[in-house]
Amino acid sequence: MLLIQCPWCGRRDESEFSYGGEADIARPEDPDALDDTQWADYLFMRSNRKGHNREIWNHQHGCRRWFVAERDTVSYEIQATFPMGGQEQDS
Repeated sequence: MLLIQCPWCGRRDESEFSYGGEADIARPEDPDALDDTQWADYLFMRSNRKGHNREIWNHQHGCRRWFVAERDTVSYEIQATFPMGGQEQDS
């Protein structure tokens, strides 16, 4: 069982959370200027790196807030969690 540290609720079981994807993806400044290929690239193409990643998670069955988690996709170890745009805290 994986325990995830919610920045507001504390350590909880992974079943309370939902994965939101890769963090730090910049929204296009002018979405209307993108063609279909560029828009699809923004929506669907992710790096899917092996190892250390920054991800967004939602505490779906808790406070319902979004936060950032730094996680190793090989070991599943979560190194830190913190509010979106906030300070890191140990997991």
